[in-house]
Amino acid sequence: MKRMLWLLVLLALWVPRASAEEIRIGTIKVAGAGALFLAEERGYFAAEGLTPKFVFFEAAQPIAVANVSGDIDYGATPPGGGFFALAGQGALKIIGGYIMDWPSFQANGAVVSLAAYEKGFHSFQDMGGKTVSTTQIGGAPHYAWALLAEHFGIDLKTVRVVALQSNPNQLTAAIGGQVDAAMMPSTVFTGALQEGKVKLLGFAGDIVPWQLGAVFTSSKLADGNQDQVRRFLRAYARGARDYHDAFTNSAERREDQPSAPAVLDVISKAIGQPPDLVRRAVPYIDRQIRVDVGDVMHQIAWFKSQGMLKDNVDGNVIIDKRYVVPMPQK
Repeated sequence: MKRMLWLLVLLALWVPRASAEEIRIGTIKVAGAGALFLAEERGYFAAEGLTPKFVFFEAAQPIAVANVSGDIDYGATPPGGGFFALAGQGALKIIGGYIMDWPSFQANGAVVSLAAYEKGFHSFQDMGGKTVSTTQIGGAPHYAWALLAEHFGIDLKTVRVVALQSNPNQLTAAIGGQVDAAMMPSTVFTGALQEGKVKLLGFAGDIVPWQLGAVFTSSKLADGNQDQVRRFLRAYARGARDYHDAFTNSAERREDQPSAPAVLDVISKAIGQPPDLVRRAVPYIDRQIRVDVGDVMHQIAWFKSQGMLKDNVDGNVIIDKRYVVPMPQK
């Protein structure tokens, strides 16, 4: 009997193990990518036979382009008009939820230049006639400005929106007074805010909650390797649960839990920022990586109204129902 057990052990050691599949994940180096970092750090990807390689970008739109070209396999970022244009051509699919602008989570906000603040630009209601920035026209900050204008009854045509290509460029422009205000992840501007170089205008999620980010892949991968996509989503969902449960109370509001310090350490190492800075800027992620489908449809309708998308772009096709779990509509 013992001899048989030894033979089985030796056989198990001899049989070649299947090598893990490398997957390339494009994202921005911010706290919101924490669920993905946790999935790697805690072995959730490895348990699904996947080895993630993170590819970092300075803005969202190039991630969509890289996904279409095959330079990355998955993207996790705010979609934006460029994404929806490519997806509308059949190239990309949303497969899961990602970060959201959400009440009490101070993740995505706007800062105002000192000069504009001195002239009375103290709240989002003052944005009419001002110059504000985004990364790209049609990017997530642009849509956030539009939502805020819609909420406060401001004609966005009275607001000059300029594209500065990256979040660091936005911050530099706000500090230097080249723009009156800039919208970006708060991890980018927290240091400048603490040093008194800019003033805080507010956080979009406290006023207009919306589906800020999504996880997506190429239509080729979504159709051709459903097994890998599902394994990716299972691993990511485990990371999202750990992330959500570290920072969220039972009322779905920000309240750090006992597991928060350990999660902050993982994110801090991944993005190269101290835990105290990261703590201020963690965004909300739904525990089940569900998608606010209604808001995604609203985004597509807005981009069409701005002439950024063709009328035939269909959100029902872009949101891949084989993978996406919708959030209950309000």
